[in-house]
Amino acid sequence: MDIQFYNTLTNKVEPFRTVEPGVVRMYSCGPTVYDFAHIGNFRSFLFSDIIRRFLEFAGYEVRQIMNITDVGHMTEDDVADGGGEDKMEKARKKLKEDKKSGRVPEGAIENADDPFQIAEYFSQAFLADGRQLGLKIASEYPEKVLKATLHIEEMQQMISKLLERGHAYVGDDGVVYYSVESFGEYGELSGNSLDKLLEGQGGRISDADQSFKRHPADFMLWKPDEHHLMKWDSPWGTGYPGWHVECSCMAQSTLGDVIDIHTGGEDLIFPHHECEIAQSRGATGKESFSNFWMHARFLLVDGQKMSKSKGNFYTARDVYAGKVLDEGGSPSGREVHPAVLRFELIKSHYRSNMNFTMKGLQDSAGAVKRLQSFHKMLMEDSGGEITDVDMSHPILKGFAEALGDDLNMAGALGVVLPWASAKVDDARESLAVLQKINHVLGVAPMDFEDTPAQSSDSGGFDVGALCKQIDDARSGKDWDTADRVRQELIDAGYEVKSSPDGTIAEKQLA
Repeated sequence: MDIQFYNTLTNKVEPFRTVEPGVVRMYSCGPTVYDFAHIGNFRSFLFSDIIRRFLEFAGYEVRQIMNITDVGHMTEDDVADGGGEDKMEKARKKLKEDKKSGRVPEGAIENADDPFQIAEYFSQAFLADGRQLGLKIASEYPEKVLKATLHIEEMQQMISKLLERGHAYVGDDGVVYYSVESFGEYGELSGNSLDKLLEGQGGRISDADQSFKRHPADFMLWKPDEHHLMKWDSPWGTGYPGWHVECSCMAQSTLGDVIDIHTGGEDLIFPHHECEIAQSRGATGKESFSNFWMHARFLLVDGQKMSKSKGNFYTARDVYAGKVLDEGGSPSGREVHPAVLRFELIKSHYRSNMNFTMKGLQDSAGAVKRLQSFHKMLMEDSGGEITDVDMSHPILKGFAEALGDDLNMAGALGVVLPWASAKVDDARESLAVLQKINHVLGVAPMDFEDTPAQSSDSGGFDVGALCKQIDDARSGKDWDTADRVRQELIDAGYEVKSSPDGTIAEKQLA
């Protein structure tokens, strides 16, 4: 199968090749667990999930690692030096407000002053949300999801190696810095050359006192700070690691010196991924760290940047609970099934900004329902049996060709959705095809069925009894009663259909 991806490192679409034939080593930047992950985060995580699932669909063995950053990530993460406040410290200060609002249940975190407990709570929340969205990496925890706090020793070993190789130094303030001038290719990924950085073009460098650094763009590897809540002993004093070094050491220690794909959101290109390359290649001496760098673009909400102050900031849990604003600016109250949110977040091309709207969710609900109904029909007609199919099948061939062209999801869905509405000649063959396609899409059915949305189908009343009440009213020509009960079901989120065979009500997906 011919596969080509856009490589941020070279700024062009390239044929995909792996270091080891048939095996993909892939590292994905995961969440910083100081809060619940929002839908913009999950767009990036699901983008990585689609890459993995597609490559598995294409026959590769994919070894994917995703980190959990539970230390060292600073609030001013657009600065190479990682300025501002540690986000775990920020979470500790904000916890009282979160408990008061009910975002974090009372008693969920025993010691509100312990950042390790806070990190563990939000780590488990991320994994739970990831599973509900069918994120494959979340199903493998803890084997392939790594917490930064469990790799402090490896980070210190990498820092020592960078010092030995002349890529790092200890400043007069006791901080261990990476010397960007020691790495000639610094800026190759982002286009932020050292001259451009000094001129303030394209990226930021720290506004703090630069007298301790050899170059203003040098960034922190280890900071001694005995007063910091999360701290460890080290040869350079008790303190904590820089954010950038965490991913470098976790990728290297688990996947090797040179990997095939590194993914993340476009906001991570600089400084985080730029610094990762410098650290990793500086420590190993290799000509490459990751051969492909792939980045998802930003998610907008109703055409605007997501913001808590604008009221358009949504976690996955907010979406499930019906908190997405409608056209009138009020919470819609429409519960959303995780399969719908997953579909919505994966249907746009990853290199285009995605605009998240209530209308988009409803469109995605229609597509998911079509696929799920198609699966149900095929299961009934085939008795659950399948026949062998290969990539020469026209639907699989078209689906693979679209995704092989830099993950053209619109093209792939353009093959699948019309087919899922058509009459099929062989249900067993079609079920086999759909199963292969669903390995990538993950919505028909979902890989993870125990979802929070619509877990109570009754909504506090007997749906079957209400449908019978509608039929009885229609039989007696009591149209007012039939309309009233129908509206009751609709208001509860059901789609109601009446026919000569009777009335049925199905829970809407969004």
